[in-house]
Amino acid sequence: MRKFSLSLGLAAMVLGGAAYAQSASPAGGDITRAQAQQTAAQAFDRMDANSDGTINQADREARQKARFDRLDTDRNGAISYTEFSAKRDRRKASSAEAGQHRERGQRGHFGRAGSWGMRGMKAGHDGSVSKAQFVAAALQRFDQADADRSGTVTGQERQAARKAMRDQFRQQRQAS
Repeated sequence: MRKFSLSLGLAAMVLGGAAYAQSASPAGGDITRAQAQQTAAQAFDRMDANSDGTINQADREARQKARFDRLDTDRNGAISYTEFSAKRDRRKASSAEAGQHRERGQRGHFGRAGSWGMRGMKAGHDGSVSKAQFVAAALQRFDQADADRSGTVTGQERQAARKAMRDQFRQQRQAS
């Protein structure tokens, strides 16, 4: 059971890290290896809630509490349907605005589906991940996506990497 909890916690952290890993890249634009490294490091810093140099269970709990507190706008310790719906409405409005920016060619977020992911990252026995491990995993995923080894991942390379990752996940789900 403990192994399952650690795996689940690491998976949650990985998905959270993936959401941030490339947030500084232009929507559909090119990203260099240096940009990928910088944004991965920044993502780690945001996720390391207690600034102890590792992402672990304490950080995950702090982020969960912060997310709950953002939803619980009346501070009564419970999330009502109204509070929950308000978050969904804000997210829809934000997504619509981001879409408008992309249409005008402005800088936008890379997004969850397009992130490099943190697969292959080796967590400590307690499920903790260091900044070096986090950044190395992001760069490994970058290198896999950089098909022509130019040091820059183009929008086309990113789409191909996303498709390959999606296909791999589907195969894994079918096998289990």
